[in-house]
Amino acid sequence: MKQGIHPDYKKTTIKCVCGNEIETGSVEENITVEICNACHPFFTGNQKILDSEGRVERFKKRYENK
Repeated sequence: MKQGIHPDYKKTTIKCVCGNEIETGSVEENITVEICNACHPFFTGNQKILDSEGRVERFKKRYENK
């Protein structure tokens, strides 16, 4: 490997908006993320259906009698 062309790899902390902190290594310092494995619906099991146009209700109404 060539000397002097690689960025410095250092310990850093990744902070989520939910309050979770993960210590890891990176070339950037103090990384902030909006969602992590502690608050992501896939990992927590609290998945929500975002339905702004009533599509779920229309589907249920159309097919509940059949």
